[in-house]
Amino acid sequence: MNSSTIGRNSGLDTLRALAIVLVFANHYMIFVSNRPTFGWLSEIGWAGVDLFFALSGYLIGNQILSGIRKEQGGDARFSLARFYARRLLRTLPNFYFVLALYALWPAMRGTSELPPLWKFLTFTQNIDLKPGTAFSHAWSLCVEEQFYFLLPALALLIATLRKSLIWAWLAVAASLLAGMAVRSHLWGGLSEAELGSGQYYTQIYYASWCRFDELVCGVALALLKNYHAGIWARVTAYGNWTLAAGVALTALSWHWLLEDHYGYTMTVYGYPLLGLSFCLLLLAALSPGSLLQRWRVPGAASMALWSYAIYLTHKQLCVLLRAPLQEQGWGPESWQALLIMGTASALAGWLLYLLVETPFMKLRDRYVPSNYASSSRSRQTATA
Repeated sequence: MNSSTIGRNSGLDTLRALAIVLVFANHYMIFVSNRPTFGWLSEIGWAGVDLFFALSGYLIGNQILSGIRKEQGGDARFSLARFYARRLLRTLPNFYFVLALYALWPAMRGTSELPPLWKFLTFTQNIDLKPGTAFSHAWSLCVEEQFYFLLPALALLIATLRKSLIWAWLAVAASLLAGMAVRSHLWGGLSEAELGSGQYYTQIYYASWCRFDELVCGVALALLKNYHAGIWARVTAYGNWTLAAGVALTALSWHWLLEDHYGYTMTVYGYPLLGLSFCLLLLAALSPGSLLQRWRVPGAASMALWSYAIYLTHKQLCVLLRAPLQEQGWGPESWQALLIMGTASALAGWLLYLLVETPFMKLRDRYVPSNYASSSRSRQTATA
């Protein structure tokens, strides 16, 4: 075990590894084999992005809310500048490196058109995104970055105004209801022929105002942990029951989405249902003694560490490998192609993590070691 895996939560690592496996299965079907190579996992694999959203919502929400609680306790001040610096040092290096490959190496994008670079640099590429463009899967990073910049400002505003917790919970509820209302309105403006087409993806699936549900659900879980300690202690005492409920609800939501992904009911209610399902799994992962937390899946910790890098690189890498493998007589559904592409995706993710992400994480730990800035009271104490 290396230092990067010390103190990690095995349950969260398992969920993050599951998320990247789901995304790989879905992208392999859409961009490589043109058929559900991994069966129903290929067809529902797009939900791996939603699982990433739920994980990010909880982890970032927990950082912000615990920071605000610490500030209210006295000696430390939650710093927006430090928070943003840490987030950007975490996400930008890998993203800019892969973006440079798309922009400077024509083979990387193939025949696909690359959207204007300013859209990537401003994290607005997901807005009015046309399916099939180069580096299109960066849309989810854009949604997350927009959320990262909005959430701490909103949380600090509520705290500064010294509003009660009810305002925080009202903000959570209002966000979910607003997302459902917007999707309902946009769905009503699509013709039957446009449902499930590129127009559906452009107007609903990729749009920021339609895709905050799982992120918000993750924040709600962080809010519960940080401000409702009694309730948190009670619910985490039944981790295995929560795991069973999460698995059951996830299976049910996946079944409904496979049956009617583009229909009105699942378009409007399916994403918050996924958010609830995944938050139950997150709750199980955070429950001491639960099977999800205690069960160390071989390789899950490494896959979790490399998941961001794998996400950025795997799709186009597999597309580039398809033709030469086909020339060797190894079609996209052959075990040789699956083994080579899967291994290459993991290896590319590891290299990007090792050579780009890790050095910047070390810089972050050296120059911006936390989200906190010393309060004036602590500085006065230090100089007394």
